[in-house]
Amino acid sequence: MVNDVSEFDRDAWLARIDVTQGFTPLLEHLPGVSFFAKNLDGALMKANQNFLVRFGFRDESELIGKTDYDLFPPSLVENFRKDDLEVIGTSTPKLNIIELFFNRQGLPDWYFTNKLPILDKDGEAIGVMGVTWSHGGSQERMQPFSRVAPAIEFIRENFRSKVTIQELAEMSGFSTRQFGRHFQDAFGTTPQQFIMKTRIQAACEELRKSDMDLATLAMNLGFYDQSSFTMHFRKHIGVTPLQFRKQNRESSQ
Repeated sequence: MVNDVSEFDRDAWLARIDVTQGFTPLLEHLPGVSFFAKNLDGALMKANQNFLVRFGFRDESELIGKTDYDLFPPSLVENFRKDDLEVIGTSTPKLNIIELFFNRQGLPDWYFTNKLPILDKDGEAIGVMGVTWSHGGSQERMQPFSRVAPAIEFIRENFRSKVTIQELAEMSGFSTRQFGRHFQDAFGTTPQQFIMKTRIQAACEELRKSDMDLATLAMNLGFYDQSSFTMHFRKHIGVTPLQFRKQNRESSQ
């Protein structure tokens, strides 16, 4: 039997929900998923337990008011804020954003983020909310990711060396054409672009933390030479490696 529920009944029911609770308790029971909500200034207003644990907080009160600048390297925050402002300015979600972090062993971990605008009763954006989950957790639950999981793990451990699409396709059991299609389905980008993004982010980490000369850094990260490294770095980051190093050293002082 189908209940005849009017729109008025639905609105009245929704109006009774505790606005401080809403449906957010559900987010505490999604394995591997971190939830956050920020205001227009980028200050964190809400987070689930997974998010707190990820950054070493015991209670949500310790996190409230902090921004991405308090939690992440400066090289990452600019992209985070750019995405936030786009979501807020257009009131349109940005889905399946690929974000890259390096763990203590220097290996990359890829995360996927969905960001949506937070709207007030008048439909005006007053912030942004999102969920983030790791590729490692995704590949166990989602078929598109599991299809290319062997290749992703290989890239994770060998992106500093020459990596060919042919070998990635073979270890995944596909032709190069099939592999490219499955990879695009899973990550929304080509394997070549994914590898380059990984190398560029690794370069940002090295430039921020070390004084390694650019020629050596370029070779260590799998670039043909320093000129090629500089060209690709400027294309992705908008400044040269030397400019990036200077800016990030100054901001950390």
